[in-house]
Order: sequence, then C-alpha cells, then structure tokens
Amino acid sequence: MGNHYKADQFIAAIPGTGGIITKIAERVGCAWHTAKKYITEYSTVAEVYQDECERVLDVGETRLIEAVDGGEPWAVKFFLSTKGKHRGYVERSEYTGADGGPIVVVNWEDADDADDTD
Repeated sequence: MGNHYKADQFIAAIPGTGGIITKIAERVGCAWHTAKKYITEYSTVAEVYQDECERVLDVGETRLIEAVDGGEPWAVKFFLSTKGKHRGYVERSEYTGADGGPIVVVNWEDADDADDTD
C-alpha cells in the first residue's frame, strides 16, 4: 500500500465503533478512504470489522426485542413485518396470474390490430 499504516492499527481501532468507517479513520488518524481500503484489502481487518458490525446489529436486535416485550406498538409492527413474513405479516402485495402463474401482459395496440377485420 505504500503508506505508514499497519493493519494492526485498524484492528485495534474498530471495536466500539459500530462499524462506522469515519470513526475508525478518526481513531487511526487517516482518511475515510484509507480505512475503507484496509477493511477491503486485509482479511484480518475485514474479519474484525464484520465482527463489530454483527455486534452492533445484535445490540439493535436486543433493543428491538426489549421494545416488543414491552408492548411498544411500533416495535411489534416492525418485528412482525420483518421477522414474521413467513407467517403472512407483510406490508406489500404480490400479484400473480391465474392459479399462481405468471401475469400475462397484453400489448393493447397489438390486441386492437388483431381484432380489426377489414
């Protein structure tokens, strides 16, 4: 890489950042792009970075479950619409053709031409 940074500096800087690259760069004293490059190019750095991202995701999920357990309506709705999709809790509609088949799209201009009889 041709600069004075070491992968170990980034590995040490990652814990507690929540995976925010700006925070990692600030701790190391480098530009955002430099931190991103080390995360991308060094598997040891990438592994620690991924662990931190997963850790903060676990924290977020824990807080969400606490809100669900506390009966917070927004949390219950969000939880069901994401984790409960397989039980039919979805906010989108899916459309199919007859018997679950594909939707047949008709080019109405072509259909009009087929109906014309001269």
